[in-house]
Amino acid sequence: MRLKNKIAVVTGAGSGFGAGIAAKFAAEGAHVIVADINAAAAEAVAKSINGTAFACDISSRDQVTALFDMAEAIGPVDIVVNNAGVTHLPAPTETVSDADFDRILAINIKAIYLTTQAFVPAFKARRAGNILNIASTAGVSPRPNLSWYNASKGWVITATRSLAVELAPFGIRVNALNPVAGETPLLKSFMGQDTPEIRAKFLSTIPLGRFSTPEDMGNAACFLCSDEASMITGIAMEVDGGRCI
Repeated sequence: MRLKNKIAVVTGAGSGFGAGIAAKFAAEGAHVIVADINAAAAEAVAKSINGTAFACDISSRDQVTALFDMAEAIGPVDIVVNNAGVTHLPAPTETVSDADFDRILAINIKAIYLTTQAFVPAFKARRAGNILNIASTAGVSPRPNLSWYNASKGWVITATRSLAVELAPFGIRVNALNPVAGETPLLKSFMGQDTPEIRAKFLSTIPLGRFSTPEDMGNAACFLCSDEASMITGIAMEVDGGRCI
C-alpha cells in the first residue's frame, strides 16, 4: 500500500499504459481519477479499480481546469501523471500534415503545460506533490520517419528536468518514464503496420526481447510516485528492456 490515501490523476488512462498505471496505483491504495477523452473507456477503467472517471480533452484549458476542480473536490491531489499521447504514422518529414503536427503539439506538449499550470499552484501551497510525465525512448534514441513525435518526447524530457529544478524548493518532485513501444493502441502507428515480420524486426532492437507492458509502466510509475523515491527528481527512467543501450 505504497500510495495509501493518495489521490492521483492519470491522463489517457482509458487504455494502454495509462490503464496499467491507474490499476497499479489503485492496488497500492490510491484513489485514481481516470481522465480520458473516451468517456466510455474512462468509465470502464474507473469501475474496474473503484476510481473516478472524467471525460476530458487535455489540450483544452477549460477542460483541464474542470479536471482540477473535480479532482480537488474529492481531496487534495498528490500525484499527476501526464500519460496521454499521440503520434503520427511513420512518414518522411515533408509529408507530415499540419493537422498531424498540431495534434502532436496539443496532446504531447500543450497538455503537460496546461496540467502543470492547473495543479502546481495547489502543490506549491501544500509544499508537496508529484508530477510524472510519460516520455519515450523516442526522445533519447529517435527512430526514422517519426521526427515530430520524437521531438515532442524530447521536449517532455527537457521540460521534466527543468520543472524538477524549478519546483524542488517547493517540495514538488517531477520525473519521467521512457517506455519502448508496447501493446497499446499506438503500437500499430509506431510500426506503420502490424505484421509478424515487422514485429520481429522491432523486437530485435530490444535486448530483453519484448515490448513494454502496462504492468511494467505501472510498477515503475508507482515507485517514482511513492515515498520510496523521495530523493529522486528530474530523471527520465528508461523502461525499455535495454533498447537505449
